[in-house]
Amino acid sequence: MDSHKGVLVCGEIAEGKLAPITIELLGVGRKLANELGEDLSALLMGSKTGGLGQEAIAYGADNVYVAEDSLLDDYNSDAYTQVAANLCLKELPSIMLLGHTDIGCDLAPRLNGRLGGGLAMDCLALSIDPATKLLVSTRPVFGGNAHATMVSRSARPQMATVRLKTAPPAERNDSRQGQVIPEEGKIDPSALKVRVVDRIKEEVEGVKLEDAEVVVSGGRGMGSAQNFGMLRELANVLGGAVGATRPACDEGWAPATLQVGQSGKAVSPKLYIAVALSGAMSHIAGCLGSKVIVAINKDKEANIFNVAHFGIVADYKEVLPTLTAKLKELLSA
Repeated sequence: MDSHKGVLVCGEIAEGKLAPITIELLGVGRKLANELGEDLSALLMGSKTGGLGQEAIAYGADNVYVAEDSLLDDYNSDAYTQVAANLCLKELPSIMLLGHTDIGCDLAPRLNGRLGGGLAMDCLALSIDPATKLLVSTRPVFGGNAHATMVSRSARPQMATVRLKTAPPAERNDSRQGQVIPEEGKIDPSALKVRVVDRIKEEVEGVKLEDAEVVVSGGRGMGSAQNFGMLRELANVLGGAVGATRPACDEGWAPATLQVGQSGKAVSPKLYIAVALSGAMSHIAGCLGSKVIVAINKDKEANIFNVAHFGIVADYKEVLPTLTAKLKELLSA
């Protein structure tokens, strides 16, 4: 008989608060736990978790395991793997959820190797099969051209990383009751192969790319760094952020921190405006989670039109000034 039970969210803390991906995972986890009729738990790691345990309960957790250790203040692959793996071996969750973030993408495969579970990465949707009660994970494949459905029939825990902004955040209810449980497992310092020697915070003007609800991205067709100013003007009007393709970043027209795609950042805004970019599969993989994609390209055969919800076949130099001026007019009315 399978002794694994419940859903465990491996949470992240950012600047002393629950990271947005953690709140989204709690919403997904709560839904899955309700369908299974089992508990939702969360794991929080760091020496300054403060009242975050109770906050996680307010967002849907029944139990919150808090591992407080100064070695966990900065993400460390070895330390986080030790703590999370030890908790899983002790509590035996049936399902474990992580964010498809820099931390989750590094930690999930390590945990999977340690625990021998089944892992689906970069999931867009999760559900419970009503007949088998197994986790059903949906993820993009072939650069986003298709979606694959994955099920782990025997390996436990069933693990998945979830893409940011693919699920609504959990609703907060401060009247919820739950348990905050200290996780007493000690970290073996001798097993830590790396250490953080410095942290440099990325300087961002305006909205961070990954947090923006509107992203205006440009590609090789922009022609120059100067022309990216047109994208910034439109993004500013919409309260959004500017993105870029890899070729545009390689040309030096935009910093590498603004690259959207398989080798850059994955974004899931409400509106993604793709300007003068062809729509290479590697780029589409980074923006396919957008709710609405609008493409502007003078080449009607450009691949970006195959995934766009709306398309404008025209030279962006003719479209953007008119579009920006009209939006300014509408938004100031």
